[in-house]
Amino acid sequence: MAPAETPFRGPVPPLPKGFQVSGLHAGLKRNPTREDISLIVSDRPATAAGVYTQNLVFAAPVAFDRDRTPGSGFRGVVVNSGNANACTGTQGESDAAAMATLTAEAIGSLQSSVLVLSTGIIGEFLPMETIEAGIRTAANQLAADEDSVMRAARGFMTTDTRPKLAGEAFGKTPSGDKYRMLGIGKGAAMIGPKLATMLGLIVTDAAITPEDAQRLLFQATDVSFNCVSVDGHMSTNDTVLLLANGAAGEEPLTGKNLEALETALMNTCDNLTREIADDGEGATHVICIEITGAECREDARQVARAIADSPLVKTAVAGADP
Repeated sequence: MAPAETPFRGPVPPLPKGFQVSGLHAGLKRNPTREDISLIVSDRPATAAGVYTQNLVFAAPVAFDRDRTPGSGFRGVVVNSGNANACTGTQGESDAAAMATLTAEAIGSLQSSVLVLSTGIIGEFLPMETIEAGIRTAANQLAADEDSVMRAARGFMTTDTRPKLAGEAFGKTPSGDKYRMLGIGKGAAMIGPKLATMLGLIVTDAAITPEDAQRLLFQATDVSFNCVSVDGHMSTNDTVLLLANGAAGEEPLTGKNLEALETALMNTCDNLTREIADDGEGATHVICIEITGAECREDARQVARAIADSPLVKTAVAGADP
């Protein structure tokens, strides 16, 4: 049974220009009040980048997305929770592709323009009739209002107790406004190095090249998502995607604006990571380990990881008995 949901803490970040979202209960989860299908759609082709689990066993959606990113021409992401579509063989691969096809048809695009995220129970086939009906309904509910953003964020959740959102405004658009960025995340158990059971989707109305998108996303996740540990276990589905559609400015960012995007992406990933750690399944404490005097970042990371994953340290922290 999923834990009782608690409210999102803080104001909902505004959705970047040119994006619409939706979330609904299609029937993948037993609880009819829990969203389990989400759509995030751009009204114009977007650049996409992705980072993925390094587990040797990975889910069909991971393979599907990994083969397509980084790249351009993307219109949307379809998300389901309640079923991971992992360890499902060729049928799972076919189902992941079918989810992209169904979404593309519903939004008037091509299968190649859609990415797929799944999370939930491992080893069960997706109920594709339920998925198909959910996608078609979700496409008819796309909107850019705050309630739609919250419903889309809840569609990512499994054992999470609350939606996880982060975002900020940055840089300067050609019209003198600021670009926007919004991130949605999930993850409450099987949280360890190399992403573990975490999903993240970050969208921005800035334009960037696929190469810059991949480079900046890798850098941001390496010092955020890859540095959180709840139970130390890697998972099959972990993915963080970045979509940039250029709705606030068509020319790819350079110079100070690109630096501002880099900072915003770092902050968004860091804030999502902290939300994930704070909502860790069974967690009663959150600690931040700071290493000084190490010769390099990797040495510091190894020391911090050894401390974070130590059962003795976890026992002492849980018992408030240093």
